[in-house]
Parts: sequence; structure tokens; C-alpha cells
Amino acid sequence: MSFSSSSVSSHPLAVYGWDEGWEAEFAPFAEQGLLPGRVVRVDRGQCDVVTPAGTVRADTEFVVPRDPMKVVCTGDWVAVDPEGSDPRYVRTLLPRRTAFVRSTSSKRSEGQVLATNIEHIVICVSLAVELDLARIERFLALAMSSSNGEALLHNAANPWESGAQPVVVLTKADLVPDPATLAHLVRDVETVAPGVAVLTVSSALGEGLDVLAAVLSGGTSVLLGQSGAGKSTLANALLGEDVMDVQAIRDVDGKGRHTTTTRNLLALPGGGVLIDTPGLRGVGLWDAESGVGQVFAEIEEFAADCRFHDCAHIAEPGCAVLGAVESGELPERRLDSYRKLLRENQRIVAKSDARLRAEIRKDWKRKHAEGRAAMEAKRGGWR
Repeated sequence: MSFSSSSVSSHPLAVYGWDEGWEAEFAPFAEQGLLPGRVVRVDRGQCDVVTPAGTVRADTEFVVPRDPMKVVCTGDWVAVDPEGSDPRYVRTLLPRRTAFVRSTSSKRSEGQVLATNIEHIVICVSLAVELDLARIERFLALAMSSSNGEALLHNAANPWESGAQPVVVLTKADLVPDPATLAHLVRDVETVAPGVAVLTVSSALGEGLDVLAAVLSGGTSVLLGQSGAGKSTLANALLGEDVMDVQAIRDVDGKGRHTTTTRNLLALPGGGVLIDTPGLRGVGLWDAESGVGQVFAEIEEFAADCRFHDCAHIAEPGCAVLGAVESGELPERRLDSYRKLLRENQRIVAKSDARLRAEIRKDWKRKHAEGRAAMEAKRGGWR
């Protein structure tokens, strides 16, 4: 079955991202008389779905899987009962193209899907407080590793494995009136976000919004960040109206309360779709090794010149990474952050794989033993 681009572009759901691919995926369900729709909000077993007939409330009882990675999420495309059904149910989820996933807890090996079918991951960072470069690296590692929950998407035209393009947005730029200081902060973030666009915006003054809106006009974007990062204020500024509730941040630490309590999907007036999310206190990694490698690409480039292919970059002789730290080419903070994220990701992955758990433990013991031996040999040469 073929679909004309004109019929798809004129479809009532086109403003929410409906395209020829989704129409083809939905074809079997259209034959059953079901309606296509996109989930704009999920709340306690119910969800709001925008359909060609308008927004409807539907029950998710028939799509409650055992796998938490496959629960209905904001951004999903679904098939729902037609008008007249009472109650109305979501009958199936269409296959996801992408998903942003984090670990729910350091004590459990479970992933939590925060948004699906996204083209841009917007990491909001407030300039009202001191920059936390390590947290930005953590967000980027997750963003660059986001997948469809089954296999990473590879797109030759896109360097990011998720198929979603990360963007770092420094909010509340009006609080840094000195252009030189603002430029310095942007450069600091650019050093930890290789190949990622770093934009500054002021929702209060409207500065930088046109550039960001142009970036987001080509697909679905999700706003991520801590409470007080200005996500809801930014969403309102992009929408041109006060749709999201906004609360004042605390002067003492620049942090805010969770103004947004659910994930909401909204069509932008200039094109594109925006998903606003609650503030994230914890950003646990989830199968993010590939993302860590991309965020710390310079470390992996140095590592290619290490004497040993399995170098742990701790104290091994001929370690090019440690050599780069000693020469000043690589900041020690970057190496510490790289090690920390890799260790955390290994722990998360190992929780669901006993064999991998044993291998990791054995490998770390061997590398630490080799590192101690190398240090002792080095000290012996000084005597």
C-alpha cells in the first residue's frame, strides 16, 4: 500500500509528527476501524491521546506489559478505539523509533522511559547557579545512548546512535549580563559537549528563542534538566502562551520545586512538537557505554595509543591517557568523570547479568593488581 505525501501532510495529526512511516505502520489497525493517535500525557493507567477526532481519554489496560521499558509513554503513537466506545482503550503501541531511558534506581536494574519518538534531546542548564560540568556530561552520555529499547538506531546522516540530536541550552542568560563571561561559560560547556550545539536563551527577555525554535521545528523534542532549570518557563516562551505552571526558585540555592509533575506533549506554533518533563533529581545511566564513549571521544582517541589494548588508565606503563593528563592536554577532571560514568554503567548492566558481573569483578582485580605492580616497579627504579 502506498501513501501520497500530500495526504500525509494534510492529515490532522501532521502537526504532531504524523508521516508516511507512521501511516504505513498503522495501516493494519486502520483496517480494524481503530483510530491513530499520539500520547500527549500519561496519568495513573489513563492517557490523553490526540487523534484526528480530537483529544480523547483512553485506558491503557490492554497495553500493560511486564517489561517497564514498554509501558505507554508520552510521545508514543498508538491505536485507540473509535468514537462511541465506552470505555475507550489503547489497543496497541506502534514500534518506537527512539526513546530516552534512564535507570530508575541504583538499587534496581530497571530502566524508565521518559519520552519516545524524539528527534532532539534538549538539556536545559540554568546559569543562575554554578555550572556542573559533570552533570552535563552525564545527561549527554544518556542522550547519546538513547535507543528504541531493543536495538540502537544507526543513522549514517546522524552521528548520534539514538537518532536523536542532543542540544545543550543555557537558560536564564539574562543573569549573566557580561558578554565576555557568558562566552566563557559557553566555551566551558562546549569542551564537555563535543559536536553538540550549545545555545544561550533568556525566556524573560526573549533572547535566543528564535534560534532554538528553528532548531526544534524539525521534529519532536524533549526538555530535560533539574528542577529550577527553567524548562517550563522555556516551554511557555516557545509556545507563546502560559501553558505550563511556573514556580519561583529558591534564592538560597537557585533550585526549584517540581512544577511539572507529568510529561506533556505540545505542538509548537512554528512547527515541531515539544515534550516537557518533571525536573530530574537523579540521572542514572542506562546501557550508556556508547554514549560515554562519544562524550569523552578525546579520551578514547588517546587510549588508542596506549601500550596495552585493555589499559585501565590507572598506572599502566605506556598509558597515553595518563600521558595526556601529565602534559596538560587532558584535564584530570575529565578523566575522573569518564572513569566514574563507565564504572556506574558497568554496575547497572551487571545487575541483570551474573556472568558479566563476575567478568567485571575479575577484570578490575587484574587491572588494579597490574597497576600496583607497575607503581611498585616505578618506585623501585627511584631508589
